[in-house]
Amino acid sequence: MLKKIRLAVNNMNLQKVRFVIQLLGFILFVYGGYFAITLGTSLPIFACPYNSQAAGACYLIPLQHQLGMPTQVLLGGAAIAVILGLLGFLFWFIFLNKAWCGYVCPFGTLQDWITSLRKSMSVRFSTYTQPQFEKLSKIKYIFLAVVVVIPLLMGVGVLGNQWSASFCQMCPARIISPMFSGDFSQWTIDFSTKTALFFTTLGVIFAGLFFVGSFVKKRFFCFFCPMSALHYIFAKFSFVQLKKDGSKCTRCGDCYAVCDMQIKDIADDVQSTNILRDDCILCLKCIAACPEEDALHFDIFKLQAFKSTKVGFEKRMGIEKFKGKKDESSN
Repeated sequence: MLKKIRLAVNNMNLQKVRFVIQLLGFILFVYGGYFAITLGTSLPIFACPYNSQAAGACYLIPLQHQLGMPTQVLLGGAAIAVILGLLGFLFWFIFLNKAWCGYVCPFGTLQDWITSLRKSMSVRFSTYTQPQFEKLSKIKYIFLAVVVVIPLLMGVGVLGNQWSASFCQMCPARIISPMFSGDFSQWTIDFSTKTALFFTTLGVIFAGLFFVGSFVKKRFFCFFCPMSALHYIFAKFSFVQLKKDGSKCTRCGDCYAVCDMQIKDIADDVQSTNILRDDCILCLKCIAACPEEDALHFDIFKLQAFKSTKVGFEKRMGIEKFKGKKDESSN
């Protein structure tokens, strides 16, 4: 029985399974409030509370508020709240690792749907050169620094309260997420202070770039997402991992061809066992596209939950059906 289950999982249509999970995740985290669902304020995805119907809040929001407390408060009793918030984030994160990006995050899902729209219109997507990729992949850490450093500077009195939640002010999620509950009020620029003017203007620009960029490039915003950077810092502590057996890899490039994040190591690196990289969203498309038996596998508690198989590859690529028709015609 267990062998049949493993066979069914390894040979499954990943695209359909992923679509269902993403759809359910989108409904839960964007419209969960309608069902009185509250999952806390430490979620490792862009579930934005600016959408009044969100089922919870992105961890970056309370993190900024907590780190922005006066230093004597932050190092005093408030430290407990910071630690509990981080533990809450880790509690959610360790069960899925960066698969939160590939399967659950509403803004990852929205980008995939925009890509599907582009495909239906037969519009070709563009890609980054490797030097561009290496430069752009560092930007997420700059945004993560904004999330952490600006609040700390507020805490020591270098910056004023107008800098509060600076990243949220320019985050496209703040503007786009409320739209799904019919609220377009965030598409505005705050002229109350120069700081607010600067950040909210960036927010409107980034929201526009989100839609345009996602139509032109796969997972456009994920390259710049500070949550993705935060994920990678704790990725090794997760129960789930992406593994590779380089001895079974032929460097055919099929995995790289389907990678929305253009991660070359997935095809070229035959030395590393842990092949998870900071831009990876753990969508598992690389495993589904790999024709080599057990060259790539997705592990849960160090047990293989989904692995590359020749049979699974042939089934997903339609080669199995082609072989069947060829055998029938030869008979």
